[in-house]
Amino acid sequence: MGKLILVRHGESVGNRERIFTTTPVDLALTELGREQARQAAERIAAEFKPSLVVTSSYVRAMHTGQIIADVLGLPLEVEHALHERLIGQFMGKPYDAVTEAPGYDPKRPWLWKPPEGESFEDVCMRVGPVLDRLARVHREGEVIVVSHGGVMMSMWAHVTGSWEDVHVPPNCGIVLVEHRFPRYERPRVLGAERGDESPISG
Repeated sequence: MGKLILVRHGESVGNRERIFTTTPVDLALTELGREQARQAAERIAAEFKPSLVVTSSYVRAMHTGQIIADVLGLPLEVEHALHERLIGQFMGKPYDAVTEAPGYDPKRPWLWKPPEGESFEDVCMRVGPVLDRLARVHREGEVIVVSHGGVMMSMWAHVTGSWEDVHVPPNCGIVLVEHRFPRYERPRVLGAERGDESPISG
């Protein structure tokens, strides 16, 4: 059985300040975020035997992935399609601004699309094929996939076929997806933690 070890990036400046940054590609990790990445690497090393780290191209994810890869002595690959949801005209605004946006439904947040941005369903269509490819290529292997909160929610929906009860991971939260490709097991949250982030934050 193959294993996809999904990891959200460590705390970024935007997470700390709870704003959608105007520089999403270049947003850096905080010192806490770097420590979270080291702790995630140690936890993974204790429970798994991965052969590869695949990461989003955004800096906060790449730095998280690099820390994990360095600790575990693994190669690192960048997958551009794993980047966080494009928030469009909400860049620079607080996370909470989304809840007041026209058309936003808190019961079905995956349907809302910010002007010039992406809905979570759009993200799911983008990242689902990446997850399928990794599962197909590494049918019996273990691969770490470092991405973002919205991306991890979308991958959860992709493997379960439902947006109901998707998991919102905290920074460096870990979700395990076991598979016998093309069939996925239900994702399993490692540890009891659930994110305290808004389901629309990066």
